[in-house]
Amino acid sequence: MDKSALIKSVIERLEAELARQAEAALSSRAEATDGESRQEGRYDMRSQSAAYLAEGQSRLAAELAAAIQAWKGVPSRAFGPGEGIALGALVTLEAAGKRAAYLVGPQAGGLEATDGAAAALVVTPGSPLGRQLLGRRAGDTVAVSDGRRAVAHAVASVE
Repeated sequence: MDKSALIKSVIERLEAELARQAEAALSSRAEATDGESRQEGRYDMRSQSAAYLAEGQSRLAAELAAAIQAWKGVPSRAFGPGEGIALGALVTLEAAGKRAAYLVGPQAGGLEATDGAAAALVVTPGSPLGRQLLGRRAGDTVAVSDGRRAVAHAVASVE
C-alpha cells in the first residue's frame, strides 16, 4: 500500500466534507436571516432553528479544518524493523488467516483511506484499538472486540 496516497485520500475526503459543510452553513445562515423566515406567530421557530443549524454546521466545518491541518502534519515515513507503532503508521493486523489494514492518524477515525488499489481504516490514538496499537511492534498481539468478545490479533506488519 502507498501510505502517502492513503494520507492524501484522507485529506481529500476531509476537504470535500469541509466544502459541503461550509456550503450548508452558508445556506442555513442565509435562511436564518432572510426576511421570509421572520416569525409569523408566537410558536414559529423557523428562523431560530435555521440559526442553530448554521451554528452547528459552522462548528463542524471548523473541526474539519482542524482535522485537515492535523493530517497535513502526519509523516508518511517508513517505519523501521522493530519500531513501535506511532502516528502515521500503517498497521496490518491478522487473525484467523484474515488481514486488515489500519492507518494511525490524529483525527477522523473510522474513515476509510484508499490508494486506489487497497484500503485502510483510520484509527486514532483516542480509540480503544488505537490506544492498544501505540508502541506495539510487529509480532505483538492486541485484543480487538467483535461486539461479543475480544479476539486476539497479531500485528503482522508496521510500515
